Amino acid sequence: MIKKARLNEVKQVQELIKYFATQDLMLHRSLNELYENLRDFWVWKQKGKLYGCAALHMLWDGLAEIKSVAVSQKHQKKDIGTKLIKQCLKEAKQLGIKQVFVLTYVPEFFKKFGFRRIPKEKLPHKIWAECIRCPKFPDCNEVALIKNIAR
Repeated sequence: MIKKARLNEVKQVQELIKYFATQDLMLHRSLNELYENLRDFWVWKQKGKLYGCAALHMLWDGLAEIKSVAVSQKHQKKDIGTKLIKQCLKEAKQLGIKQVFVLTYVPEFFKKFGFRRIPKEKLPHKIWAECIRCPKFPDCNEVALIKNIAR
């Protein structure tokens, strides 16, 4: 079941992200960052256990990012990631967001939802606001994709 993340789930979200981040498949997220951005997160839980997460983070006028998408290894290929992305896109539409982007190492997954590849330079607010603090900057090989949200 998908629901908004709660305070008592932050450490579980971090553990899920950490699993993939240690394999260089996504970026690490500190507890501080997760607590500060708790309201951005959706989680997927079953029988009280957290198996997936994704965040919709506002960045600029009409622009948001989907980030920290993770699904536990044992629960992949069960449409959990798809459901989390669809929930983030639904929320984006409800908020009046015009465009949603992702920075990802798995662009094919997001292309299924209508995201299209763009040069990272098209996202100046993102690059200078958050990416510049990343240890992989400027040699990151994440792919930038964007989707226009229909009204």
